[in-house]
Amino acid sequence: MKEKFLLKLDRINKWRMQKISNRNFLVLLAFVVGIIGGLAAALLKGMTHFIASTLQDDIDWHYKYSFYLIFPLIGILLSVLYVRKFLKGKNFEHGITPIIYAISRKSSKVESHNIYSQIITSAITVGFGGSSGLEAPIAYSGAAIGSSTGRFFGLSYKELTMLLACGAAAGISGAFNSPVAGMIFAIEILLPEFSIPAFIPLLISAALAAVVSRLLYSEPLFHTAVTEWEVQALFFYILLAVIVGVYSIYFSRISQIVKKWFSSITNPYNKVWFSGISLGLMIFLFPALYGEGYLTIQQILDGQFDAIVKNSLFADYKNIGWVVICYTVLTLFAKSFAVLFTLNGGGNGGVFGPSLVMGGLIGFAFAYGMNLTGLVQLNVPNFVMAGMAAALSGVMHAPLTGMFLIAEITGGYTLMVPLMLVASISYLINRSVMKHSIYTKALAESGDLLSYEDKDRTVLSMMKLRYLIETNFVILRPDETPKDRQSEIIHSKRNIFPIVDVKGKLLGIIYSERLFSILLGEEGGSDRTFEQIAQKPNDIIRGDENMEVVMAKMNRDDVWILPVTDRDNHYLGFVSKSSVFNKYRALLVRQGHYLE
Repeated sequence: MKEKFLLKLDRINKWRMQKISNRNFLVLLAFVVGIIGGLAAALLKGMTHFIASTLQDDIDWHYKYSFYLIFPLIGILLSVLYVRKFLKGKNFEHGITPIIYAISRKSSKVESHNIYSQIITSAITVGFGGSSGLEAPIAYSGAAIGSSTGRFFGLSYKELTMLLACGAAAGISGAFNSPVAGMIFAIEILLPEFSIPAFIPLLISAALAAVVSRLLYSEPLFHTAVTEWEVQALFFYILLAVIVGVYSIYFSRISQIVKKWFSSITNPYNKVWFSGISLGLMIFLFPALYGEGYLTIQQILDGQFDAIVKNSLFADYKNIGWVVICYTVLTLFAKSFAVLFTLNGGGNGGVFGPSLVMGGLIGFAFAYGMNLTGLVQLNVPNFVMAGMAAALSGVMHAPLTGMFLIAEITGGYTLMVPLMLVASISYLINRSVMKHSIYTKALAESGDLLSYEDKDRTVLSMMKLRYLIETNFVILRPDETPKDRQSEIIHSKRNIFPIVDVKGKLLGIIYSERLFSILLGEEGGSDRTFEQIAQKPNDIIRGDENMEVVMAKMNRDDVWILPVTDRDNHYLGFVSKSSVFNKYRALLVRQGHYLE
């Protein structure tokens, strides 16, 4: 039955390739991906809202609020159990980084189970109060939808990458009801080099996802009435951007520290207990950390400036302005640890949403604090929205995404000039210290980042040494003589011979010119063993070294070919500049057609 279905599918696909060009077919698939991506976004938001509302509103018993402290622990534990019990043998990751890695290293192939597993685990994590965002999981789910659709129809890397980006754009668009931000997110984060035709599929997917999501789940992310910005306040927007830019550097660095610390805990359930209990204690002190944190931002936008304090242990001091400011700053720094503990402890989510919340808190504390001085009166909601754009721009290195996302959320472009300023300044400050964003730093360090700023280095990083090793060489034994192997030496098409002992270890090399000289009697001693006449190679390539190191070794001694061994010096073969250049040329062609 399955074979008949695949045969029929193959016939349909062959007919499609004859009748419909790949470019037109890509547009049709962009429609499909956009609709499915919108459905996935609506499903994720609906599931999360259902779990959260059930725990907070529908269940009514006297001590239920005390359980808020353990709900995040339960959510993280359920997420880990789901992954370990239902996704056995399957790779499960979270965040935007694996999507970028899939484009760079996995030919844009994202495992299909991410379509549903990202939705289930993130809904459980955030619905139970985990302090993370839904945007990264839905982008991952959308990327899996696009990648699976492309692979189903046997599309090439170029089309597969485009559909993956269409799916991610659809996810972001559906999550925020922001089609322009979804499209720009895909371009800035996933497709750093693009051409004009790339806009069309992205526009279609993002627009359809926004329509479908709004039809099924129409509740907007924020309700706000942004007023016109004042020229006199421009200096304060710039000052806010500097503060947020510095904070984004702090958050990027602390995220690496926390990640490294959690990686030292080998037992996954120990991570769950530690992160869950720590998160519960932080929520006890700072209730605004419960869940995504959008509710607190909405209350501030509504003018409830004491909202962040009134449900806490310090509620009695909610009318004291400086207490509100100090408590907001403490909540801000606690949020950075809460989100990192949630994600590294086993919960699923992303830093996209938390970045908005942290930026909003900085904007509130800054504007409200300035107003308390009596020296100036700033529009607090405007600065909250500006802080959100600045944080997203700095943390993600995506100024256009931050700017257009906030513009769409506010329902207009009233704040466009301040948003342009804060987004660009925050980005430049972070970029001056952190060359790579929170998403790409780990990939850059491992050499797995596809970057268009240094194409030579990027192409080299895409190569895998194991695919370039050549093995069709005549292997000589140390106890043999040139006379013993005369026939094979003469008829070999290679001009270099490895000398390898019975244990497989490389003892040396010898070039054909010297062997011919010995066989012709010019050097004499044709009965000497290969061990006696072996030459030491200029250098040795280890099988796990990256291609940048390989080329550096070749260029240092100006050699064309070098032997490859493992860490125990076992002979694996040779790598030559010819094979590297051939692969380099093929990858350049692939990149040239990347987004035509």
